[in-house]
Amino acid sequence: MSFRCIIMGAAGRDFHDFLRFFRDRPGFQVVCFTAEQIPYIDQRSFPRELAGPHYQADIPIHPEEELEQLIREHEIDFVFLAYSDLPHHEVMHRASIVQAAGASFALLGPVHTELVSKLPVIAVTASRTGAGKSPLCQALAHHLAGAGKRAGVIRHPMPYGDLRKQEVQRFAALADLDAHDCTVEEREEYAPYVEAGLVIFAGVDYARILEAAEKESDLILWDGGNNDASFIRAGLNITVVDALRAGHELGYYPGESNFRRADLLVFSKVNSASPEDLALLHANARAHNPSATVIESDLQVTLDDARAVRGKRVVVVDDGPTLTHGGMKSGAGMVAALAAGVGEVIDPRPHAVGSIAKAYADYGHLERALPALGYSDGQRAELAETIERAAPDLVIDGSPAGIERSLSLAMPVVRARYRFEQLSGPPIVDVVDQFLAGS
Repeated sequence: MSFRCIIMGAAGRDFHDFLRFFRDRPGFQVVCFTAEQIPYIDQRSFPRELAGPHYQADIPIHPEEELEQLIREHEIDFVFLAYSDLPHHEVMHRASIVQAAGASFALLGPVHTELVSKLPVIAVTASRTGAGKSPLCQALAHHLAGAGKRAGVIRHPMPYGDLRKQEVQRFAALADLDAHDCTVEEREEYAPYVEAGLVIFAGVDYARILEAAEKESDLILWDGGNNDASFIRAGLNITVVDALRAGHELGYYPGESNFRRADLLVFSKVNSASPEDLALLHANARAHNPSATVIESDLQVTLDDARAVRGKRVVVVDDGPTLTHGGMKSGAGMVAALAAGVGEVIDPRPHAVGSIAKAYADYGHLERALPALGYSDGQRAELAETIERAAPDLVIDGSPAGIERSLSLAMPVVRARYRFEQLSGPPIVDVVDQFLAGS
């Protein structure tokens, strides 16, 4: 007997879970995937070349809104949820939709999805999207490089193009981003590493990606995506908890799992948080993960040219996922703009066109920050048109991607950058060094 299954995803964990759990288990037949959160990813299929010998055709990917119909049409037995940063109540709403349609609802855990490396592994995950994982990961990678350690940085997947060409990706130079036709969202994650002379791996097949990284590394450093769990079993689990969203560490899937599982909890953006929110974070850590070491930190935000923006009318572009499904109203770009004394932050909403206007409609919390959305050539053109219609003196770019590489704009772009700064607790580099010394 074979169970007929659907995997609910967002072009990330769904493909990993398929390759790790389903591909070589003929007792589970994946009829299709559904897609959510990321635009345009439901307009393709999962290639049979990657699906293994039990699949004779590509596996279709449908919009998640068709889930109920798909369950009934294909007589589905199980639906597996395989994407992240969902409020707990939204997870159960999806479970209710699935069960009302007659199928069973399931979540795969680490025992069935984690890969095991032959090298020491440090995993950096988070409570929410946009908590500050990557600045911490980059700081650790710099420290390790300075100590003579070759860290194989592996990033949570972002395969938004042709999956056949994205099975294993290695980025060592900015030209590699162009060669892989990376979206703005992919560049946000990969560019800071390669700009710093570091190599980062990503793609679709993480068993092969891990094997490739191990060949040129002394250890593996997992840079998570959203608030998803690590794909690789770690000896040191670090979870970044956003102090500006205190309480979310117990209210979002699978961020709560990361919070409870962490060896080291890093509270981020502490200087911008209220005393009440910090007290709540510490209370939740004591109650739900009392054995974890707690560190407080902040993100130091700087502008490449602060004098150039003073008194000017600006459009502020910030990290896309942080603003959209991450739920933040603004990011580092807005922090930098206000600190530098700009004359006006232009509200982009009246000027937004196409998919950018739709994003403002879909994410009603957004105001003056413009999310760096660029999942396709068309969307990048709409982002550029939105900026041009707003007619700013210049653009403050808080996106790690460096939007001037992806957009052709008539006005100057000043980048806002941010870096990890520890404020309290045992030095995180010492914690990492002690872990590696004992591995």
